[in-house]
Amino acid sequence: MPFTGHLKEFRSRLITSLFILILCAGVSFYFSGTLLAWLKRPLDTELIFLSPAEAFWADLKISLFVGFLCAFPVILYEVWRFVAPGLLPHERGAFMPFLIFGIGFFFLGLAFSYFLALPFALQFLIDYGRESGLTPRISVSMYIDFNLRLLLASGFIFELPLVMILLAKFGLLTPDFLAENRKYAVIGAFVIAAVITPTPDIFNQLMMAVPLLFLYEVGIIAVRLFGGRRGLPQQKESEGN
Repeated sequence: MPFTGHLKEFRSRLITSLFILILCAGVSFYFSGTLLAWLKRPLDTELIFLSPAEAFWADLKISLFVGFLCAFPVILYEVWRFVAPGLLPHERGAFMPFLIFGIGFFFLGLAFSYFLALPFALQFLIDYGRESGLTPRISVSMYIDFNLRLLLASGFIFELPLVMILLAKFGLLTPDFLAENRKYAVIGAFVIAAVITPTPDIFNQLMMAVPLLFLYEVGIIAVRLFGGRRGLPQQKESEGN
């Protein structure tokens, strides 16, 4: 296919993805009140809005977020349809399971954040403020930003083992390399947590860094089991021969 053909194919896939995203976001906006109630469930205090349009923008953010979640499998499928013709048959067969498990792990990360991380974090932070003699008056916009940022971060963090396996499949990582550089992974986990957490306190950083380190260890085990033997081990074998 010529370069212009690739551009037309990319435009077609992009338009389809955007159409599905806008459609899902529009349907989600109709149920924005129910979605806000679900997000508010871990919170034991009332939300307020500080400007006339804040409630509207909060509903719009929720709608776009839920619309993205609903359209996420379709978007990945469109990406797959665009990339697949350029892959060899065995590469397509190896990549498809990663696509399926990638969707599953992403939603697993969302569930972890919604049912475990968020309630615990909110309870800790609000109780901390109350013990200091403060009364919680939380803006709906700030609360939505806090929730959606943690939910998205958790979803992408749970992709780490799959990314590690994929890199190992291409010979870019080995289990021994990952184990030997664990100390750098610890530093990297806290740097990433400091960037993605909504607040700079150590509690929120730990809330994101600890699962990231756990997934790193899971990734090492997964690479040993499913990553294959490529890269550095093969080089050592060839040098020995």
